[in-house]
Amino acid sequence: MLLRVILSPEDIRRVTLEDVPSSVDDLCAKLRNTLGLRGNFILQFEDSDFGNQLCNLTDIKELPAERATLKVLFTSSEAVSDSTLDTVSFDSPSSSQSTEWPDPFVVPAFSHDVEYQLRAANDAYAQDETVMVISKGVKSEILDRLADIISKITAYPNKDHYESVAKALVAKHPCLKEPGSEKGARKTTSQSKKGEIHYLPEPPEGQTTGKSEKDRNTMALEVQKKDSDLQLLGELMIATFSQRRKEIIGDEPLISAVMERWPALFGHRQLCAEFSRIVTKDLLKSLLEGLDAMVPSLLEAYKAAVASGRRSAMSGVLQCLQKEDTNQNRRTAALLGLPIFFAEDSSNVIRMCDAHGETLDVILKGMQVGLLIGHEGPLLDSFPLEVFNVAVVVEEKIILHDLRDVPTGFAMLMGAIYCLNLEYPRNMKYSFEFLQKVIMTIKPDQCSARIHGLRNKLLRYHL
Repeated sequence: MLLRVILSPEDIRRVTLEDVPSSVDDLCAKLRNTLGLRGNFILQFEDSDFGNQLCNLTDIKELPAERATLKVLFTSSEAVSDSTLDTVSFDSPSSSQSTEWPDPFVVPAFSHDVEYQLRAANDAYAQDETVMVISKGVKSEILDRLADIISKITAYPNKDHYESVAKALVAKHPCLKEPGSEKGARKTTSQSKKGEIHYLPEPPEGQTTGKSEKDRNTMALEVQKKDSDLQLLGELMIATFSQRRKEIIGDEPLISAVMERWPALFGHRQLCAEFSRIVTKDLLKSLLEGLDAMVPSLLEAYKAAVASGRRSAMSGVLQCLQKEDTNQNRRTAALLGLPIFFAEDSSNVIRMCDAHGETLDVILKGMQVGLLIGHEGPLLDSFPLEVFNVAVVVEEKIILHDLRDVPTGFAMLMGAIYCLNLEYPRNMKYSFEFLQKVIMTIKPDQCSARIHGLRNKLLRYHL
């Protein structure tokens, strides 16, 4: 279930629940744990029977099945968005009193999700001093938590107090340090390097926010034309790149909002160009050439896994090649065999679609990030030997279609993940890590132990 949770007018979170809550209390408990909510609260939801006006949620059945907007109404004075982990404790001062400012300032713990992101970003900083690009939700939680602690120490913080907080924060979490700043005070947005999914560039000289918005409107009109000016679209996409990245990374909008604001991005040509701006690699070339180099070794590894009895499901993929052993089918077998080899569940990421079968709404249900592979007639093999259409799916919406084959589909899916700042599907994290770090050689020196082991194993097949 995908939720838009309103904590305050300035703090609106996006929450994905793996399971549909069984009751309102169960939903409250999940939100309390996910968002780190403290104190008593009730939930309101947008009721479609009353023009999406807010109504108190009293029965979980009142919520739409897959996606809903909720508002959290706190009913106690101590209610805040807070961490349920151990935090620094201070006596709450009265309005006319304040406690002595601590030296050094002790940075509290944040919610489990924010702490996890900070740990990962700190590890990245330790390797190459890559600073963290902070999303709107994470930034809001950090600032709210620190403001809460500061207010309990003094009602009138001064510049020195703020500087001591900033110094303590970056000492504990160096990934938050602004490059070139001695005290570590950060700007609203941070910088990251090309080749990172969070790459956030500076705008071109003279490209103001107002001009970017004007250029965006021009593009929105241009893409509606039967014969769009591709050169003009390309120039405007380059000019608005910084603005687009700030929106996608900082605001984390729903895919429908991105498609509405930046329709030109959702085409084969511009998605490849955007990926190249982020990663400085050719999207199709890096995946297809890397894949071709690995196909023989991967298929040998698959055969060995079947022979050992560890991956009997892989035999169906290999049998497709016995029927029609073409270069395209070998590529497809190598790609579709990855989740089987890693014992991953690909059911919500890769789906086959008979042109005369179920409706799209049914087929797309539950697909947050993935590929839809279209074929004619019943599927008698592990994958269709004749594919008529491949589509990229994000948040149960087809964002790109009419792709000619499965390998191209995987390339465009990787492009969408980078361009839209998406996470890899959890159920196929090793397959996507392999695609990124081994096939496409993006940050190949940062492999997990499992991917590193497979890469070494595949190299032995070359010998």
